[in-house]
Formats: sequence, C-alpha cells, structure tokens
Amino acid sequence: MEWGMANRMAQLIQSDGRALFLPVDHGYFQGPTRRLEEPRKTIEPLLPYADAIFITRGVLRSSVDPDNTKPIILRVSGGTSMVGKDLANEGITTSMEEAIRLNASAVGISIFVGSDYEKESLLNLSKLVNKGERYGIPVMAVTAVGKELEKRDARYLALSCRIAAELGARVVKTYWCEDFKRVVTGCPVPVIMAGGPQVDTELETFEFVYDGMQKGAIGVNLGRNIWQNDFPVAMIKAISALVHHNATPKGAQELFSNEKGKKEKKS
Repeated sequence: MEWGMANRMAQLIQSDGRALFLPVDHGYFQGPTRRLEEPRKTIEPLLPYADAIFITRGVLRSSVDPDNTKPIILRVSGGTSMVGKDLANEGITTSMEEAIRLNASAVGISIFVGSDYEKESLLNLSKLVNKGERYGIPVMAVTAVGKELEKRDARYLALSCRIAAELGARVVKTYWCEDFKRVVTGCPVPVIMAGGPQVDTELETFEFVYDGMQKGAIGVNLGRNIWQNDFPVAMIKAISALVHHNATPKGAQELFSNEKGKKEKKS
C-alpha cells in the first residue's frame, strides 16, 4: 500500500483497529431529514466523538468549519431522490479532484446489487476505485438497498460486500443482519456497520452493534440512530464505548443513562 493510501486509512481506522463514522449525508436524496434540517447544529456537538464524518461537499462547505481536524469521507454518488422513480439509478456526482481539493480522507459511493441498475452502480464503483488508487484515496462502498430491494439478509449482503471488495473498495459499509458473521467472513476488506433493523429502544441498538462487533465488523457508520435520538451526545458516547472500549450492551445502556441524566439536570 502506498504511503498516502496507508496514511488515509490510518486516519479513518484508529490504532485499536476500530472506527466510528458519523454519516450526515442523508439530505442528498432525502432532503431536510428530521433533526438534520440544520446540519451545523446537528454536527457540531457530535463531531468530537466521531472518528470520521461521512458528508456531501455542499454540507461540508456550509456546515463544517475548515479548522476541523476530523477525517472527511466524501459522499460522491447521487442523482436520485426519494420522490424519483428509482433510487438505484445513481451516478458519480463529485470528481476525485474535488475530493482532493476538499482534503478528503476517503470517498463513498453506493452500489445497488440486484437492482435494475446493478451494472451501472458497480461500474461507477470501479471507475471511482481506479481514480482513488491513482491518487491514494480509499473508496468506501455502501451496499445500498433500493425501494424494490427491502431484504437485508446475510446471503444478499454477503454477495454485495464481496463484489464491492472484489472491485477494489478498501472499506465496505453494510447493514447489520442475522448471521452477520457470514457477511464479514466473506469480505476480505474491513466491514463497517450501518443501521440494523428498526428498533424501539437504545438497548436494542446497542445489542446489534455489540453483536456485529463480536462477529468481525471493525466499527459503525450510524447516523439516525444517533442524531435522531433525544440525547444524541449521550448516544454517540455509548456507541463509542461499544466500538472502542469493548463495552457490553448493558454497559453502554448505563453510560447512556448517566449522560442522559446529566443533560436533563442541566436543562
């Protein structure tokens, strides 16, 4: 691995081999998502606890101060929306030269395996990897699920992750699922967990994060589970304890409750 590539990977993945990425890129297809309507207000209190932030160039420029030293993973795919015909019909929206100008540590792109636009999204990934390898910038592939692909089982996610790795992604972001070890075992590059199933309590989130870490994920890329919580700082601290300090779900719940109590007293 060239020095530049190795250095950027080291920025993303901490010395313990773990990583907590904070995604705030949802607006690129969802618009003003709940509790992300004003990105700066959402990002600023959480940024100190994240290892990297996954973000679009527009929100990066408008909502993150240039003196920020946290690594940037730049979302570079898009072109579709929630109200459009097919979310899977994405293209590359941001050049690698733009990523370099913005001092990105990595770039991220969605792939839609099994959709009508499978080939296009996989070729987009391949083109991006070609550029990334040329400039020493890692590519994170996101195993996205379009409207017509609601299933997130181990067989489908293992297929998607392996294809992403085969095409050159340095990191793969995928959903947690039952039998998650099958997904991780079949992927020869680091796996980052996105959100799991819809859950009703913080403890359920802590449980799927813990399970995924035990089964080989190197970390998480959790957005709405954190910043849509009523106590987002308490939530990201608890998730960080799971990722970096081997906390149990019960331990993470106790930390969350303590932090939540401090916030309630202040207010």
